[in-house]
Amino acid sequence: MELIDRLVEKALRRETPTREEALAVLRTSDDDVMDVVAGAYRVRREFFGRRVKLNYLVNIKSGLCPEDCTYCSQRLGSEAEILKYSLAKPEAVLSMAKAGVEGGAKRVCLVSSGRGPSDRDITKVTDAIEALKTEHPDVEVCACLGLLKEGQAKRLAEAGADAYNHNLNTAAERYDDICSTHTFDDRVDTVTKTHEAGMSACSGLIAGTGESHEDLVSVVFSLKEIGSDSIPVNFLIPFEGTPLSEEWNLTPQECLRILAMVRFVCPDSEVRIAGGREIHLRSLQPLGLHIANSIFLGDYLTSEGQAATADLEMIADAGFVVEGKEGRPGEILARGLHRSDFVEEAAVGGCGGHDAGGCGGSHACGGEGGCGGHDEADAAPVDADRAAADRVMATAAAFHDGPHEGAEAVRVRRRGIGTELAPNA
Repeated sequence: MELIDRLVEKALRRETPTREEALAVLRTSDDDVMDVVAGAYRVRREFFGRRVKLNYLVNIKSGLCPEDCTYCSQRLGSEAEILKYSLAKPEAVLSMAKAGVEGGAKRVCLVSSGRGPSDRDITKVTDAIEALKTEHPDVEVCACLGLLKEGQAKRLAEAGADAYNHNLNTAAERYDDICSTHTFDDRVDTVTKTHEAGMSACSGLIAGTGESHEDLVSVVFSLKEIGSDSIPVNFLIPFEGTPLSEEWNLTPQECLRILAMVRFVCPDSEVRIAGGREIHLRSLQPLGLHIANSIFLGDYLTSEGQAATADLEMIADAGFVVEGKEGRPGEILARGLHRSDFVEEAAVGGCGGHDAGGCGGSHACGGEGGCGGHDEADAAPVDADRAAADRVMATAAAFHDGPHEGAEAVRVRRRGIGTELAPNA
């Protein structure tokens, strides 16, 4: 295709396409989607070779958020039946992060719900960052705590944080459609503080919220303008109990076009396939790897991803290698088949109100049944191991079971931090 050839040539020169060219990528037909993927792969290969960077999320505070972002299961007024707990203690965070690192993650992302952290919250998070860096000095740490006040970014950087995530999510022109409690400019301000503190800026978008193609192009150009080094491309997970629960607008082909458009606009940025990839890309996830060079391993904040071993198999089968493990491509997959070494630590680390926990407070991890509302929470470590393994296999089967529509495709996270079950890593 002439359009794609032109965009590839521009991208290899790090030349930004016009907005009209970016829009044209999104308007290509399904008949041409493989040409789009092939063109984007030429760019991806030039800047990132066959490497896939693994990132691992640790949801250090879940729910309890005063903001009203319509896409979010943790929003004010959300009826989604997610885990709820306050800020986890450093030892619990470290226990969960270890599973991701041993699974091959090069970056650990510590994410907290809420409008933004208090100074006391920053102290707790910096303690966790310092502990994580001490044990895993080569692992990148990214914090995601909401809107930052003056001086907070500097404190995170001094503690060892390499990056800060704060997504723009959608175009400035329609930001009021998805949130009324803060503005697009508020988000840009936090990304600016990130840069000023010397951290890498991680900022991305959510597709599938009812936006137009023009909106998608607009937010991606904004991400380029603010200097986002790492761009998570999320595909809406329509949680029951949120205003966007009926928004099922994406096809696998559309997701590939969106990823390709991001790659052409930001050719040498880390492009990450983030939340919702299992639901919306489904069996075309490996094609997404030919465009993006980064994914999250395992679960997300409040929803479950496919089994981490399935992620590793997908990477290997598609001909890619885990970044940082290029010389030993079989090691991570082999070790990923034996996760019992993390179960006891994960079960003890837990979250709030427990001896070694971290949440505490009146919310006590989301209601009945102790931590996470599951009978398994009180089981011995070996039982937790078996239950976690069963859930991993069931999740993998479900995500490979063909197209999904409706709420049954959205699986609320019931393992990892905030529970006494081993994490998916």
